[in-house]
Amino acid sequence: MNAKKAKESYDGKIDNLMAKIEEKEDELKSRDIEKDSLIDKILELTYFSLESDEEAINYFEEQGYDAKKLELTISDQIISQNKAGADNPIVPFGGMEGHMAINKVRLLNHKWIIADFTDGVYWGQLFIIYDVRKDGVVDFEVEQSFLYPKS
Repeated sequence: MNAKKAKESYDGKIDNLMAKIEEKEDELKSRDIEKDSLIDKILELTYFSLESDEEAINYFEEQGYDAKKLELTISDQIISQNKAGADNPIVPFGGMEGHMAINKVRLLNHKWIIADFTDGVYWGQLFIIYDVRKDGVVDFEVEQSFLYPKS
């Protein structure tokens, strides 16, 4: 009798542990799906960016530039034009509730930039064409701009 009860007890424990293992495996599969969907989302969000554009990176490397360093330099050049008490000269709108400043810059490829700007109340976006000359100087030209109406 004791052996039968002991076996039943062990079988119950084994069944309980097997259920826990299945539960944890399902949890891990769900995490893998979440991880895969996050990776897909990241790839989608970075599709239009210099860091994921191999042709643009090769373009800069052929000119002797490190694309990552150049991207940081160009972003810094644009944002560093934000000055206390003055509008950023790249923004073609004067601040109405403060001074226009560029907040965010994204290099899309080796020729195009998008940027976001605001004066604290009004905000808008810029489409900028840029060119890195052979002497290393970067020229910027605002191709399009948009100021959202105050809501």
